[in-house]
Amino acid sequence: MVQFQNVTKKFTTNITALEDINLEVENGEFVFLVGPSGAGKSTLLRLLAREYLPTTGKILVDDKDITKLNSNELPFYRRKIGFVFQNFKLLDDRTVLENVALPLHVRGTNDTEVAKEVERTLKLFDIWDRRYLFPKQLSGGEAQRTAIARAIIGKPEILLADEPTGDLDPETAWSVLQLLVEINSWGTTVLMATHNKEIVDLQKRRVITLKKGKIIKDIKEGGYTTH
Repeated sequence: MVQFQNVTKKFTTNITALEDINLEVENGEFVFLVGPSGAGKSTLLRLLAREYLPTTGKILVDDKDITKLNSNELPFYRRKIGFVFQNFKLLDDRTVLENVALPLHVRGTNDTEVAKEVERTLKLFDIWDRRYLFPKQLSGGEAQRTAIARAIIGKPEILLADEPTGDLDPETAWSVLQLLVEINSWGTTVLMATHNKEIVDLQKRRVITLKKGKIIKDIKEGGYTTH
């Protein structure tokens, strides 16, 4: 599904975030991206979301080079992508229900279908009873569940998670990870950047280690401590 071919991303002549990245991710994989702060994990995810363009190289999704997408094609590509952030990025002036419904409204989905899908998703993620609350009224775990619900309500093919458990206590972090694993079981490809060694070690999934913008290890079924 995803290929990075000789991808380099420079922000200035002196700052190289990623250097000569070659990477393939199969359809339906769950991949952890690990490494110290500044290793390039977030940059890799943002390149895949087409928030950034690489300085050199190609990024293929379903055999299409996303670096060459024009402004008309880009919104349709981004429908394939769900993105979850460490700091949630929920809209403070909208309720849980309104936040989760937003991607469907942007697509022009009719109100009846929006209501049906939002109810189904909020119940699935066990936040239906929080639907009229605003983000500031939620616990960290509830806010992250809301953010994940918003990311996947449009049924993306790829879910990108950038430190989604970073600000959560261990028990809540584990529940969020289990939710991502369940989403992966539906066939969604998941790439998750994390510093959480315990989560990585317990899951025994593919682990890609980045350091100073380069991939230094890629273990198919590893753990953080094996690196």
